Amino acid sequence: MKIAIIGAGINGLYLAWRLSQKGHKVTVFEKKEKVGKEACSGLFSERILEFIPESQRLIQNKIDFVLIHYPKKTLRINFQRKFYVLSHAALDKQVLELAKRAGAEVILNRDITFFPEGFDRIIGCDGYNSFTRRKLGLKNPIFRSAIQGFLKKKDCSNYVETWPIKSGFIWKIPRGRETEYGIIGKPKEAKTLFDEFLNPVVKFRQSFSEKNLTSRSESKFYYGVKKNNLRLERLNSAIIPQGFLLPKHSTITLCGDAAGITKPWSGGGVVWGLLAAEILLKNFPDFLKYHKEAKRFFGPKIIFSKIATKMAYFFGIHFPWLLPKSIKIESDFLI
Repeated sequence: MKIAIIGAGINGLYLAWRLSQKGHKVTVFEKKEKVGKEACSGLFSERILEFIPESQRLIQNKIDFVLIHYPKKTLRINFQRKFYVLSHAALDKQVLELAKRAGAEVILNRDITFFPEGFDRIIGCDGYNSFTRRKLGLKNPIFRSAIQGFLKKKDCSNYVETWPIKSGFIWKIPRGRETEYGIIGKPKEAKTLFDEFLNPVVKFRQSFSEKNLTSRSESKFYYGVKKNNLRLERLNSAIIPQGFLLPKHSTITLCGDAAGITKPWSGGGVVWGLLAAEILLKNFPDFLKYHKEAKRFFGPKIIFSKIATKMAYFFGIHFPWLLPKSIKIESDFLI
């Protein structure tokens, strides 16, 4: 079959690679002039090796657990599977080469403003602001903003640190040769909260009048009473979609961020997107079966993780003594 894939992100390239291996003629259309997502922490569970074994050589560090710093308690979350720190851009480029070697054609610098003609199937992997999703008349998912920056400080620790905020969290990730800090939250609040975390205590005092936080005790927790004075380099930002959306269409469908397939608790979408891609491949070319199975697979996980995340934030802030000191979770699904 002749297949058009709109978007050369990780999901589009993965599908181009696997579908080309099956003998289909695949063309990928990418509006940017180069491949490689820069604004991403690249923190993936070891499942990434099941999808892309070649990514083994891209590993920068290994993570065993995360510390969540609540106002009056720190919770340790151990992972059943390790997490690996990789460069998302390098991973994209690696899958690009795999897709090309399998026979896929990748056309860069091509902004799609109408569905290309002459194709049997069209797959939209065109990110949070998906043209495909809009053209199909689907509503937008919920959007959150993510910002990241890097500190020239070597850190090979085997854990990540996070500080919850009202609509997300701030993170610190050891990347081996450097340290990454970032935030995910509401678009109108993320930059202000991140600046307050990074810079002197003066802004911490200002936050009360700005009403960015829910209580004084939370403010002490989020930003402390000392100066961080962290001067980050290579600041990047991205929009993270959340809201599972697939069309009931026999020849056009969505995958990855275009379909809002991201983890509600972290905003991570690579492994979930690749799982959705595998469901699509399993049911290809029947997009209606893909829609049905993907909804059955992700629906309960999204509902449960939303409830679990809200409960964890509520008890961590208001009733921390009810939480254990540590728990163990399934790396990509909480349970």
